[in-house]
Amino acid sequence: MVGRILVIAALLVGTRLVADQHSVDTAAIAREPLAALPFRFSGWQGRTAAPFADDVVSALGVNDYVNRVYSAGSGAPIGLYVGYYDSQRQGDAIHSPQNCLPGAGWRPISSGYLDLPAASGTVQVNRYVIEKGLDRDVVLYWYQGRGRVVANEYRNKALLMWDAARLRHTNGGLVRIIAPMTGSVADASDRAARFATALLPYLEVHLP
Repeated sequence: MVGRILVIAALLVGTRLVADQHSVDTAAIAREPLAALPFRFSGWQGRTAAPFADDVVSALGVNDYVNRVYSAGSGAPIGLYVGYYDSQRQGDAIHSPQNCLPGAGWRPISSGYLDLPAASGTVQVNRYVIEKGLDRDVVLYWYQGRGRVVANEYRNKALLMWDAARLRHTNGGLVRIIAPMTGSVADASDRAARFATALLPYLEVHLP
């Protein structure tokens, strides 16, 4: 029911947004750059991964991003990508991993949602198991910004249009975590979930 209401609301404000597009996002959002995201927290130690090529950054349309690898103990390292958009309009919108990962040759094996504990209560994120050749990964991802963590892509788009009309902002970000499978799906999922839970409190100042 909530999802239906959001879709209807988005349709109602959609025409206004097209007409009012140039007046949205006029005020800058105060935030910390993603480069200031800690390299060390809760037992995890990070390092910078290879930067994206200029054409990839241009295709993504991000205003700020980080691409890192984090490790803890003897387990397999975890990949972290966070991309931030000052505004999402005229094609500069978040690219869903549902489209990007298959385009890179990864095949989805299973998908669903995962609940994570957060300061404000439980938040829901996407969980995918993907495969390419002999490699399998567990992927967690979610959309974050304007005070929310959202898993569902369509709900995020509806909220985006609602907030554009209500708040005059369309800023937001995507958080993607990749945990290579060296054992079972459950083990990789647990490792990714522990990392995501530790990461969440640090993202608020970067993805307001």
